[in-house]
Amino acid sequence: MGRRYRRGGLIWRLRRILIWVLGIYIAVPVIIKVCPSIQAKLVFLNFVRVPYFIDLKRPQDQGLNHTRNFYLQPEEGINIGVWHTVPSVMWREAQAKDAEWYDKSFQSSHPVILVKHHMVLFVCAGWGDSEGSPSEKGMTSDALFLYQWIKQRIGQKPLYIWGHSLGTGVATNLVRRLCDRGTPPDALILESPFTNIREEAKSHPFSLVYRYLPGFDWFFLDSITANDIRFASDENVNHISCPVLILHAEDDTVVPFQLGKKLYDLAAQSKSLNGHKVQFIPFPSSLGYRHKFIYKSPQLPHILRCVCFTNCCYSYFFPLLSADKTVWLHSSFYSVGWEYKLFLGLCQVVQFLHSSPGP
Repeated sequence: MGRRYRRGGLIWRLRRILIWVLGIYIAVPVIIKVCPSIQAKLVFLNFVRVPYFIDLKRPQDQGLNHTRNFYLQPEEGINIGVWHTVPSVMWREAQAKDAEWYDKSFQSSHPVILVKHHMVLFVCAGWGDSEGSPSEKGMTSDALFLYQWIKQRIGQKPLYIWGHSLGTGVATNLVRRLCDRGTPPDALILESPFTNIREEAKSHPFSLVYRYLPGFDWFFLDSITANDIRFASDENVNHISCPVLILHAEDDTVVPFQLGKKLYDLAAQSKSLNGHKVQFIPFPSSLGYRHKFIYKSPQLPHILRCVCFTNCCYSYFFPLLSADKTVWLHSSFYSVGWEYKLFLGLCQVVQFLHSSPGP
């Protein structure tokens, strides 16, 4: 009798748990549909900060003694955080220098260096220590503002735009605007890109439990569109007129490899890119680079030099790193920590470009 009672009690508990799980499963899409602003937060994930205790105002605490932190104001009341790191040949000289020295460094000349890079990383409104709330329009406007700010300081020297993960959507938005104005950048580099946010959302691991739910598009994807979030790189490539390099790891589980390949196929057929170099570099799964570790590739400096930097004496990176802040590194972005790691990785790539001979 006691065993039957205990068994019946266990079944009742399991049934209760199942009802709760089913209720939550049904409630989530309904809540997102009723409150589409929640979906926007899930796209940007700017409320997640890992690691939490990094002080972005002090890059030197992370070993970046050659990097300056400062703030720009693209619009009244909104300050965005910016990191500027100088070329490796200036790292020693940069110790404890002030803002005036960093501004002047944009005009530096080192003829013994084949390729010379300043790297400027900014955090869009709503992320890191930047103020405001994120939106696709705001991120693109922030990127354009900083691009123009850099251009005013470097003059006619080459400037390359580098986007990663969600940052590739911002990068193609920016480059499309620049090309429409007749002022394209010198090259566009897309690392782990997707075609558009709807296809990426449907392919993302977070959507797995709902992907085959009837009405998935209506509940989830239409809620993204309702927030005016598109990041339509597949459309933007038809308006871009500069060299394009796409980098993607075959074992990327956050932005599936096939989305990057699909974007390349579309770019290769684009009339606006006719006459410009469009290249796709896959990284085999055996390398284990996944979504955020392509910067570790020892071949990356050679790839960049051959695709973008041939015959260039001076050049500047404008990285638009990811924006998903969760746990994908900057990479998406899973966190400020990821952006920091990717930034360090790109610094290492840049240092190699300085120190190694040309092709």
